[in-house]
Parts: sequence; structure tokens; C-alpha cells
Amino acid sequence: MQTAVQYIDTAMVGTLGTYATAAVGSTTTVNWLLGSTLSAAGVGFLSYVARASGAGDIQRGRRAASQAVLATLILGTFFTVLALGLSARVPVWMQVDPSIQDLAARYFFILYTPMLARSATILFGSLLRSVGDTKSPMRIGVLVNLVNVVGNFLLIYPTRTIGGVTVFGAGMGVVGAAVASAVAFAVGGICMTVTLWRHPIISPKGQSLKPDWSVLKPCLRVALPNALQRFGTSLGYVAFASMINSIGDVATAAHTVANTVESAFYIPGYGMQTAAATMAGNALGAQDRQRIRDLSHVLLTIEAGLMVLSGALLYLFAPNMMRLFSRDPEVISLGATVLRMVAVSEPFYGMSIIIEGMMQGMGKTLQPFLFGISGMWGVRILGTFVCTRLFGMGLVSAWACMIAHNLLVFCLFAVCYASGSWNPLYQKRKSGKNIGKST
Repeated sequence: MQTAVQYIDTAMVGTLGTYATAAVGSTTTVNWLLGSTLSAAGVGFLSYVARASGAGDIQRGRRAASQAVLATLILGTFFTVLALGLSARVPVWMQVDPSIQDLAARYFFILYTPMLARSATILFGSLLRSVGDTKSPMRIGVLVNLVNVVGNFLLIYPTRTIGGVTVFGAGMGVVGAAVASAVAFAVGGICMTVTLWRHPIISPKGQSLKPDWSVLKPCLRVALPNALQRFGTSLGYVAFASMINSIGDVATAAHTVANTVESAFYIPGYGMQTAAATMAGNALGAQDRQRIRDLSHVLLTIEAGLMVLSGALLYLFAPNMMRLFSRDPEVISLGATVLRMVAVSEPFYGMSIIIEGMMQGMGKTLQPFLFGISGMWGVRILGTFVCTRLFGMGLVSAWACMIAHNLLVFCLFAVCYASGSWNPLYQKRKSGKNIGKST
């Protein structure tokens, strides 16, 4: 549902032309940069609450929920001020074509006005998932998309006649898409807050909003490496997109649409990652070594099947998916080429996501941070710079570097999984055996 918001905007704005698609997509990676930091905070709370839930300590989980409310207020306010203050500069830093910089800046400003509500959606959604409630965030996601679609329909296009009926339209174009999304995000944040407040297990009602360092410290120990990882990799996405934007409008539009298309095909990975983090945290809280072992085998098997299927579908239907978002033959052809390239690597990417999710749920975020940063900056960014800036190569070479980055991260996580270093209970058992031998 979160991905669908981006799908809908890209598809409905795409009918206005390549310039509109480029204006909407040119700042997408900055969206990842800000959103990923909030998601990292969510991982910290998810890990803490999942372990508390596994241990049967509901009161500890509710205290954590009140601290998540405090974090939402602080982070949401900070990112609102930051995003709005820098909105005019972001398109310049992203090397967006001067002809669409003003339009991109306006889209970005409007989209980030409800940042407090978006923060609530991300952090409170993580809390609900940490106690096994994944349906409430899904239902809210459906509502957000309905509001966004209706808003886009009324605000993007001018008044027109459909089937003999005159339909109102504000004719606001890209700005209309931004307003519709901003309203949808605000509705989502309000609904997520109400849902958390009324939740029978994790509601923060009656809890103090004063900083509780007995909760915040362990959350920060998990969240900080994850935040650094997400910030570093998202900053890499910004640099990556900036180099692609400098290639030209066709490359920017093809990259934007292809990114949007691909995001739907790795959704199975991230959906299972949430399950992996929650269930691994529960098992660790219960000190159930066998459950962690069984869980890892089941999740990796399911994930491999899902990602092979999604990769095959992406490869087969790449041109058709591109046509949903663009009418430009050059954009469609170039986007389909890079999508078919990345489709082959989807299963490897999915396996990495699952192992990372289990590690997040058990509070081990340092190794994923090191893996993510080394792959992003050592392979993707450096490789793309060499290919596009030094050798004058195009979008295909940049996506080849992205695939190499994903394969490197898969190899690192595979070694970590095989060694058992991802599992605290395995390490604890191993230490116990060593002590026994020395005795």
C-alpha cells in the first residue's frame, strides 16, 4: 500500500508527459533518505517491543509505545522543518534539469508538509506490527491510497467530459498530485495514531511521555546502527540518482519509472522481513533456540520461492509495466532493459532482506550497517561514477553497478548466516560449550 502511493502518482502524472514524470521522480531518493531514518527508529522500537512481547511483559511494551510517541513528535517536527527549509535547494543538489527545478521544488515542499503525520504512520505502524497486528496498517494503507486516487483524479486533470458526464478537475498537474498525496498521508497518520491509542495490547494510554532511558537506550542501541545504515545507503541513492539525472531527461524518467515498477516486485521481500523481525524478536524474548532455527529455515525457503516468481514476472512483463507509467517509446525501451537486468538478481536480494530482518528483530544491526555501506559506496556509487562520469556510459551501466552491489550484500549476509553469528542464542550456546571445555 505504501508503494502504491508512488505507483499511482507516477502513473497518473505520466499522462502529462516526460517532464512531469521527471519532476515527480527527481526527488524520490530524498524521500527514501528521510523515510529511512524514521524507519530505523521504528526498527529500534519493533525489536524492543517484540522481545518484550515474547517474554510476556506487556507493561514494558506499553512503556515503549509512549516513548515512540515522544520520538514521533521530536523527529516529525525536525524533519518537517528540515524538508521544507531545503525544498528549494533539493532539485539543484539532485542536478535536476533547470527547466523543471521549480516544479520539482513545489512538489517536494507540498509532499513533506505533513511530515509529522508520516512519522506517526511509520513509527506507530512498527509498534503495531511488533505485536503481530499487521492488518491494521494494511487497512490504513488502503484508505491512504483511496484518498490519494480520488485526490489525484480531481486535482491533476482539468474539468473534462467522461462518457457524456462533465467531471470537475482543478487542472493543477504535478502540484495537484502533491496536494492529493499530502492529504492522504495526513489521513493515514491520524488513523494510525487513533488505532495505536485504542489498541488492547500496545496502547500508550496512561503512560508518561517523559524520556524513559531504560527504554530509550536499548532502542537506540538497535536504531542507531540501523539509522546510520539507512542514512548512508539512502544518501548513496541520492548520489546515484543525481548521477543518473545528469545523463538527461529520458534516463531520469526511465530510472524513475523502472524504480517504481521494481519496488512492487520486491515487496514480498520486505513483507517477509517484517514477519522475520517480529517473530525472531519474539523467539529471542522467549529464549527459544529451536523456534529461531525453524523460523529461519521456513522464511528463507518461502522467500526464495516468492522472489524467483516475482523476478520471473518482472522479466516477462517489464515492457508492459513500463507502458503503464509512460507513453514515451525511448523511456519504455530503456526502462524495460534495466528491469530485465535486475529481475535476475531479485532472489538474491530477497534472501539478504530476510537475514537482515531476523538480525534486526534480535537487535543485531551493526553487521547489516557495515554490509550495506560497503556495498553502496564501494560498489554502486564508485562504479556508477566511473561508468557514467569517466567513460560516458548510460543508465544500463548504472543499473549494472546496482546489481553488483546487491550480489555483494547477498554474499556477505550468506556468510554471516552460515557462520551463525547472526543468532545471539547460538553465540550464547557456543560460549557455554567453550566454558565447559575449559572447565
